[in-house]
This record gives sequence, structure tokens and C-alpha cells, in this order.
Amino acid sequence: MSSTPAESPWPTTLSTARLLLRPAEATDVKEFTRLWTDPEVRRFLGGPVAEQELPLYQRHFAGRRNAFAVTTRAERTVVGSVLIDPAPRFDDRREVSYGLLPEHWGQGYAREAVAAVVEWAFAHVPSEDPSVIAVTQEANARSCRLLEAIGMRHIDSFVEFGAAQALFSVDRQGLRNGR
Repeated sequence: MSSTPAESPWPTTLSTARLLLRPAEATDVKEFTRLWTDPEVRRFLGGPVAEQELPLYQRHFAGRRNAFAVTTRAERTVVGSVLIDPAPRFDDRREVSYGLLPEHWGQGYAREAVAAVVEWAFAHVPSEDPSVIAVTQEANARSCRLLEAIGMRHIDSFVEFGAAQALFSVDRQGLRNGR
């Protein structure tokens, strides 16, 4: 029988060399709304969230367990979000998802944040499966490179939402630092 990590008290804050990852707060609604509605951010996620659905998103994001607002350490500017879903669609394996605002792309923030949250998940999000997974569209080359950079391996492909998807996985030993 495998042992599962103890669930951590929530809220929690994670630090990296350049980032502070903290629970999302109601004051982050402007940045999170941009993450949900920006056509470039949502390009590989089925497009912007429909306007009529936004109030539901806006009511339930703050304080959500295992969801982090990604901020710069120095200015505390919200640059994106990272979420660990403890029981996703794939055999109850922990799944990481993430998004950054376009003006913060290309600086390595996503790689740094995702690696930190995946490392945290191994210790604090219980699962019988020893891995953390991520799904991205195969056409999203930047996201595929990010996942590979932190040690995730492409383990499966499938079609969902009318597009080819790539399923990635990493175990604790395979995780590489996000810097």
C-alpha cells in the first residue's frame, strides 16, 4: 500500500527566486478575469470564457484550495495562476494547470511557478498515484516545451474539444527545478 502525503493547511504561500505564489484573493479579480477572457491566453483553451459565465468564475476563484496567484516577489504584481486539481479527469491523478498574462510571457515565470507548485503538490496534495499530470494542446508548442523543461514526459495523445491534446506526466524523481 502506498503512502499519501499529508494535506497541508490552507492557505499556503510558496516562494521561488523571483516569485511569490499565494492563495488567490478577491482583489485579484481584475487579473484573473483577464486570464479567463484574453483571447491569446485562451487560444489553446477553447477561447475566452463566455461573458455570462464570468460571474460564477469571479465568485469562486478567491481562496480556492490548491489555487495560486503567481506574483512577482519585488512588486507583488499578479502575473498569472497555477492550480492543482487533486482529482482530475484522468484516473484521479493530480493535474496541474496554469496561465500567465501575455505581457509576462517569455521570462521563465511559468516554468518557475509550475515547477514550484508541482513540487509542493507531491508533499501536500494526497494521491494514490505517484505522478502529477498536465494536459495541453499539441499545437501549444510553448506549453509543451515548458512541461518538458520541468521534467514532464509526453505519455499520451487524444482528441478533446476538437483538438489534439498531449498528456504529460512527472513523478517526484523526474521533476526538474523551474529556473
